[in-house]
Amino acid sequence: MRVFGIDCGSNCTGYGVIDVRPGKHGARLVAVAAGGLKLLKEQPLPMRLAYIYAELSTLLELHRPDVVAVEEVFYSVNAKSALKLGHVRGVALLAAAMQGLPVAEYAPLTIKSAVVGYGLAQKDQVQFMVARLLHLDCAPQPADAADALAIAICHAHTAQTLSLQAESRA
Repeated sequence: MRVFGIDCGSNCTGYGVIDVRPGKHGARLVAVAAGGLKLLKEQPLPMRLAYIYAELSTLLELHRPDVVAVEEVFYSVNAKSALKLGHVRGVALLAAAMQGLPVAEYAPLTIKSAVVGYGLAQKDQVQFMVARLLHLDCAPQPADAADALAIAICHAHTAQTLSLQAESRA
């Protein structure tokens, strides 16, 4: 299974692609690609959204994932920031839908729990565990790329758990 994780951001939207491969001791996670789409603040919002859509569409075509995983909407004190983030998230969901890909959404606490084992983990703890789980020498940069990989890892772990539960019921 190939999972494309997206960490939506109004300054930088991170992406991360992992493969879930069978291994001796269960599934093995392999990093395929990661990066960040940096947005220029001086550009009008519609232009930034068009850029994100075009880049994500190209990346989805290139990597051909089985599923796209994104972080669920969270509540923010700053309504303007939350609205901008919602626009970016909508464009990411649209890019996935236009490719005919299923989308899985996860709460921030769920993502941190799946990667670190603790829902209130700090950002550096998540980045450290992403590097460990994917056997990388260091945490991916920018930090948004590491977050996107964490979202993809969360989906991989969740899918494995659901698969095992289905097998035990059968």
